[in-house]
Amino acid sequence: MATPEENNQLVIAPESTPETQPNKRRKKKSIVWEHFTIENVSPGCRRASCNQCKQSFAYSTGSKVAGTSHLKRHIAKGTCPALLRNQSQFTPGMNGNGSMSDPPKRRYRSPSSAYISFDSDRCRHEIARMMIMHDYPLHMVEHSGFLAFVQNLQPRFDMVSFNTVQGDCVATYLREKQNTMKFVEGMPGRVCLTLDMWTSSQSLGYVFITGHFIDSDWKPQQRILNVVMEPYPDSDMAISHAVACCLSDWSLEGKLFSITFNHPVGEPGRENLRSLLCVKNPLIINGQLMIGNCSARTLSSIAKDVLWIGREIIKKIRDSIKYVKTSESLEEKFLELKQQLQVPSEKSLSLDNRTQWNSTYQMLVAASELKEVFSCLDSSDPNYKEPPSMEDWKQIEIICTYLKPLFDAANILTSRNNATPIPFFHELWKIHELSRAVVSEDPFISSLAKLMQEKIDKYLKECSLALAIAVVMDPRFKMKLVQFCFSKIFGDEAPLYVKVVDDGLHELFLEYVALPLPLTPTYAEDGNFENMKTEDNQGTLLSDHGLTDFDMYIMETTSQNTRSELDQYLEESLLPRLQELDVLDWWKMNKLKYPTLSKLARDILTIQVSTADPDSVFDTEIKELDPYRSSLRPETVEALVCAKDWLQYGSSAPDEISNAIVKVGS
Repeated sequence: MATPEENNQLVIAPESTPETQPNKRRKKKSIVWEHFTIENVSPGCRRASCNQCKQSFAYSTGSKVAGTSHLKRHIAKGTCPALLRNQSQFTPGMNGNGSMSDPPKRRYRSPSSAYISFDSDRCRHEIARMMIMHDYPLHMVEHSGFLAFVQNLQPRFDMVSFNTVQGDCVATYLREKQNTMKFVEGMPGRVCLTLDMWTSSQSLGYVFITGHFIDSDWKPQQRILNVVMEPYPDSDMAISHAVACCLSDWSLEGKLFSITFNHPVGEPGRENLRSLLCVKNPLIINGQLMIGNCSARTLSSIAKDVLWIGREIIKKIRDSIKYVKTSESLEEKFLELKQQLQVPSEKSLSLDNRTQWNSTYQMLVAASELKEVFSCLDSSDPNYKEPPSMEDWKQIEIICTYLKPLFDAANILTSRNNATPIPFFHELWKIHELSRAVVSEDPFISSLAKLMQEKIDKYLKECSLALAIAVVMDPRFKMKLVQFCFSKIFGDEAPLYVKVVDDGLHELFLEYVALPLPLTPTYAEDGNFENMKTEDNQGTLLSDHGLTDFDMYIMETTSQNTRSELDQYLEESLLPRLQELDVLDWWKMNKLKYPTLSKLARDILTIQVSTADPDSVFDTEIKELDPYRSSLRPETVEALVCAKDWLQYGSSAPDEISNAIVKVGS
């Protein structure tokens, strides 16, 4: 009979024979041997004994080996009676004496189950990511339902408190900020900032600052950089203070190109901001690339005014739709009547969300296409009373006519593919032409046209420089479209506005020419500076080896004797407009032809006309921070908002940017 000490040995060899030489076998690696002991039953026959319940299982008889799958199932599925009696001990980390040991690092898989070592720190990290990515309240970790769920899922996890998960979220933010800083540092051009002011129930302001860039592959990029709490959002210093915090935090002094904000700022506040921009960034022509009129807000303001003028008629349409949508039977009756009348519309009725004006526009469009059905509904349904009259429907069509160009222009802002201001300029031109073309004695139509014309003209005057220089960077239009459109918009004052654009472009270009070694970044941004060969392949391109003065001499003499890149570009023929053109891609392909102008074009095409994110372009109300987030510390709010934005780009992007930086600097 074997002694207990012998039973605890992993392998007991009765004798050394050719058939059984266990000491010469390779070391057993399966995790089951932390729960089973091999016993010799008779010569040539061994069995595996469970350390917990002492049950014996077949293992080997002679040269026939039973394997370990049945042993894994005994432990993994919890069929061991001893483990069932003591659920607190049910873990693959038990040692032979039934006491707790360190969790094993090895892993095994079976067809029906898998064991993965428990990592408490990893769980805390994933909880923090979950809170950030899905905007869950941080106090959720203390809710009884969540506590019960986690304890049933993994009893060994020590639940975290609100303070702990708050710290974990901030730690995630700081870790991701390092990656984002590498990303921002790797951008070859300048940054354009948008500032979106949110309010709170405590009358505090939260400035959401987003940086917009164009990367070395000429693809638009953007990242939320800061959320700055301003206790006095209406003060003259609020916006400039937020910008100063961002520039300092991200080391962007001297790299800012334009700024767009949506919060009303008086002239003293604008002057404070303009002074800050001029001191820190002399390249933005004395602060003229400062857009204080968010295009999304402007379009929403016009749309709200149009809807307000037609509010009584719109209410009739809304009530009629509400009646049809009251019950399923009424809706079926409406569809039957539509089929009988053979109305071709494919649109379906839906009530609008009054916080987003596009839903009201879409509701009116659908109802207008189904007006014949509404007009006949009262004859088949006596309970349907006061249907809109033909005059009402006529006015609804007029309202839709004025809302459509606003809707089309706002849709441009919801697409990240149309990142440049150029498509938006074309839509603004359509709105302007519509408002000017209408001449009517109808007071309803004339009031709509006058309202739209006043607001569009005001916006175009304030933002003409930023919009126009972007259009000039489109080789299909250049200055020709600016001259044509300004003659229609500004009339006799058009030459003055055209001159402002032309002078601004040339001033900007000269400032870019004056940068030291203007050609170097063009090659370096692609990582080709050190490896670029001369035409005869005799060596590498000469860089700054005592020839800085020579480079300056070449620059000065060249600018005196030949046309500048800008003048050459403007004098060349326009490209045909027969096909869609990716303007950024065109400049990428022509950056060697225009080494300095292409840098200016890249920064100009980064300018943003809207501060709103794509989901809030149609909002009719100012964004307000919810009461829960307003109760958090400003640092925590910033960590949650920024980290959520950064995490959506994945963990691989920072590594790629890091590699790109190494290439440029090598």
